[in-house]
Amino acid sequence: MPDVLRIADIDHSAIKSLLAHYGLSMVQVADGETIPGSYWGEEEAGIIGNTVYARSDTPVHSLLHEAGHLIVLPPERRAETHTDATDSIAEEDAVCYLQIMLGGTLPGVGRERVMTDMDAWGYTFRLGSARAWFEQDAENAKHWLIEHGLLTSSGEPV
Repeated sequence: MPDVLRIADIDHSAIKSLLAHYGLSMVQVADGETIPGSYWGEEEAGIIGNTVYARSDTPVHSLLHEAGHLIVLPPERRAETHTDATDSIAEEDAVCYLQIMLGGTLPGVGRERVMTDMDAWGYTFRLGSARAWFEQDAENAKHWLIEHGLLTSSGEPV
């Protein structure tokens, strides 16, 4: 199990506030229990409707990624979402970009930590790392998010 930042390591009120900003909620599942709506199983976050499910051992990057899937969906599609939310490669790229940006808004997390944890967990990018992708190859993802009203024109989360 990679050494990544986990939900237990950060302020839950900051996570809940971030999710609430996008009309989402978080349900913390008891340790050892199965996480509802988890695509990857184990300690990975899950999504059902407007809710992100996580345990104390859930990686922060996983919670941000799954929340990102719900954030990029129109509200009417969120209600029918269960476990898998991706429509396209462009949307998946946008979610990866958004999770990095959202990490930068959380105290004690930051963009760098999210990218480091994405690499440790095994995300794969053409340029070899999340940081290289984010800095050199993610313009399409950034523009997708701007076009969908999820980033400002300067690239900050809305």
